[in-house]
Amino acid sequence: MDLNYSADDRAFREKTRRWLEANTPTDDLKTLAERKAWHRKLYEAGYVGMLWPKEYGGWGATAMQQAIVQDEMARIGAPPAINGLGIGFIGPTIIVHGTEAQKQRYLKKMLTAEEIWCQLYSEPNAGSDLAGLKTRAEDAGDHFVVNGQKIWTSSGPIADWGILLCRTDPKAAKHKGISCVLLNMRQPGVEVRPLKQITGHSLFSEVFMTNARADKSDLIGKLDEGWAIAQTTLGYERGGNSLGRVTRYAIAFRQLVRATKQLRRNGRPLIEDPVVRAKMGRLYAELEVQRYAGLRVLSALNKGDSPGAASSITKLSYTEFEKRYYDTALEILGPWGQMMTAREEFEEIDTSSGEAGTWATAFLWARAGTIYSGSSEIQKNIIGERVLGLPKEVRADRLRS
Repeated sequence: MDLNYSADDRAFREKTRRWLEANTPTDDLKTLAERKAWHRKLYEAGYVGMLWPKEYGGWGATAMQQAIVQDEMARIGAPPAINGLGIGFIGPTIIVHGTEAQKQRYLKKMLTAEEIWCQLYSEPNAGSDLAGLKTRAEDAGDHFVVNGQKIWTSSGPIADWGILLCRTDPKAAKHKGISCVLLNMRQPGVEVRPLKQITGHSLFSEVFMTNARADKSDLIGKLDEGWAIAQTTLGYERGGNSLGRVTRYAIAFRQLVRATKQLRRNGRPLIEDPVVRAKMGRLYAELEVQRYAGLRVLSALNKGDSPGAASSITKLSYTEFEKRYYDTALEILGPWGQMMTAREEFEEIDTSSGEAGTWATAFLWARAGTIYSGSSEIQKNIIGERVLGLPKEVRADRLRS
């Protein structure tokens, strides 16, 4: 990817900046309807689904143009689009593996946020061991009958559709006999129970499926070959939306700079403390590393490459950085980091979950990143075995035997 701006790039940046300055909401988006309306406005301006093919509602833009939009949104502090799961990795999975009918039916409504999507992968007894899932989908002619439970389902309470991993051949080996289907979340056989998190939010949920219906026309790929499709989804999840996360980090950094200019310690603004400035400088340097890593992923996607196993490097990097980022922010702000939005200088920030809260909220949420989409330990194993070609890990119990 050429990171030098062409004349067209500079003109695009100017156009984007003017649009965002004229259209970015000045008030917090408190309701789902308000967030959907802003998302739709971004989409109609050409700033959502930028790299998606035009025939499926995308804009066929360049990777550089998407990077420019992310930069400008961070600069002005514009609220992010919603439906991140759908646009970030479920939609791209359908583009790669779905039928033409599936693409025409689902992708455009995903981009416009008419339909919100969730991912139905993790189960209570099969978290990082995803292949241990037990949710069943039994053949019933023109459809499957689905029974089972999923957990840690992001956006579950607001989702209209989900991408579901289920076992269609219970007699097959662990990684075999798994299929990938699209599930209507609004049907009677699907119950969503929000889970209260340590942050106080309920972004996650349990999902119970009791004789739920999944049409065979919504099977992604071939029957019993869902494990390979899941790897595509996880690849996009771990790496494909990294630049969007960096945008949120950049917005938070701008807010942190503002806070250090307004808060005073020993009669002087925090920003004048050399220790604080050193910490801020290190955060900014690490943030730039994450930005360029995101650009590398974006460039690969723009060339038609799938993220693959190397996406684990990106995921491990940004989730471990996120912890350091908010740890350092709380060190700098001290008790003020616990403050809510009672005064302007203590505005809410966007956490990587997309939900606003205090710096303490973001600090707590950052712990989730090293667990979801495969824990940091799982990512290290993938990097070692699939990227570096090292021998597979040998479990301690097998060594003892």
